[in-house]
Amino acid sequence: MTAITHVDAAVTPETIARILSEQGALIIDGLMSGEQLERLTGEIMPYVEATEAGRDDFTGRRTTRTGALVARSAACRELVMHPAITGACEQFLLPFCDRFQLHLTQLIRIRDGQTAQPLHRDRLAWGGYLQRIIEPQLNTIWAVTDFTFENGATQVAPGSNLWDDDTRLPTEDELIRAEMKAGSVLVYSGSVIHGGGANVSGADRMGLNITYALGWLRQEENQYLSCPPDIAKDFDPELRALLGYAMGSYALGYYTPPLPPGEGPEVVPPDFLFGEKAAGWGEDLYEQVTERSRAGTPGG
Repeated sequence: MTAITHVDAAVTPETIARILSEQGALIIDGLMSGEQLERLTGEIMPYVEATEAGRDDFTGRRTTRTGALVARSAACRELVMHPAITGACEQFLLPFCDRFQLHLTQLIRIRDGQTAQPLHRDRLAWGGYLQRIIEPQLNTIWAVTDFTFENGATQVAPGSNLWDDDTRLPTEDELIRAEMKAGSVLVYSGSVIHGGGANVSGADRMGLNITYALGWLRQEENQYLSCPPDIAKDFDPELRALLGYAMGSYALGYYTPPLPPGEGPEVVPPDFLFGEKAAGWGEDLYEQVTERSRAGTPGG
């Protein structure tokens, strides 16, 4: 495979999921509007400028990584909930779970002089414990600046999501740079081999990394601490559920309010925090899970 597939902003979620399954990555051109991009940079740059560089060669000694962006940026919240991306998550991830969740938000700034990041698969966040037949995540990198060969556009090995040998690394001619204009987005699976490129441009390359994962896995960025209930309470319930303030399955994620005896319920879903009817709690979710179990089909 000699190129990363480019599609326009009218692409359907079904097409995104299909290309991800077949190639491991694609670029959606112009999915973020200029107005959104302007608001995003205005909201997050003070945090980016205050972020220290990475601590090792993987995180990048000339790279900064700024998180907690759902709490910090309204524009980021819009991108997290973009219907093309969440629709693709439904197609791509729900065969393996009852609910998908937000895995991380991070503004990655590759500065001039940064060498290429070691190639890797993002699914290794969970070690090598997940079976290869399970696709654990859908990832995005939104271009906040243009991505060029010179400024460190992400290196991707299209088709490597299908390689059986976990020890195989791509050759130079199998690596493609995800070159794209600001406002475009690279969408890639957790199984595809990739890594940040070397920046020799004299300027920063910035990308917004928003990642989604199966609801029964631990999140890389702890959303309950990055975006605690006193902040999340003001968000749309669908966004709160995506952060993890919802049941991941019939009996996954409930809690007991730490109150004196008799002063509160014993078992409640996370959205009890916000005084709303629990999404996917009780008989409806139980019946969905049971029906899938009877049919022998995982996910939704």
